[in-house]
Amino acid sequence: MASILLVEDDDQLRSMLKELLTRSGHEVSEAPDGRRVCEMHQQQHFDLVITDLVMPDIDGLAVIMELRIIDQNVRIIAMSGQRQGRAKEYLRIAQKLGAQHTLVKPFSNQEFLEAVGLALEIKAHSVPTVDSEYRE
Repeated sequence: MASILLVEDDDQLRSMLKELLTRSGHEVSEAPDGRRVCEMHQQQHFDLVITDLVMPDIDGLAVIMELRIIDQNVRIIAMSGQRQGRAKEYLRIAQKLGAQHTLVKPFSNQEFLEAVGLALEIKAHSVPTVDSEYRE
C-alpha cells in the first residue's frame, strides 16, 4: 500500500495508530516529535505524513512548513486535540500551510482510516480540474 510517517508525541496514541495503519497494509515509520521528520523524509520518501500539531521542540506547523519546502507533493494529515483549546485554529493554519486533511482528537478509528484513505486517494488521482474546489 503506502509508505506513511506517523509523528505523534503521545506514545500510546502513536502505537495504536501505527497498529491501525499496519493492519490496513501500510508501511509505517514513526517519530515521537518533529525534530527528524524532514531528514527522515529525505532518506525515505513517504507517500503520507501524519503529524500532531502540538509537540515539544518542533511543532507540527513547523513540520508542515519544512516538508513543503523539500517536497510540494507529499500528502499531509494534521491532528490536534481539543484539550489544547485552540485545536480548530491550529488545524485551519495547518490547512493554509498545506495539510490536505485535519483531524480533531479524539477521533474514531474509522474517521482516522477514512482520512488516510482520502489523502492517499487524492495522491493517486491528483489530476487538476477546472471546477475543483475545497469545501469544509
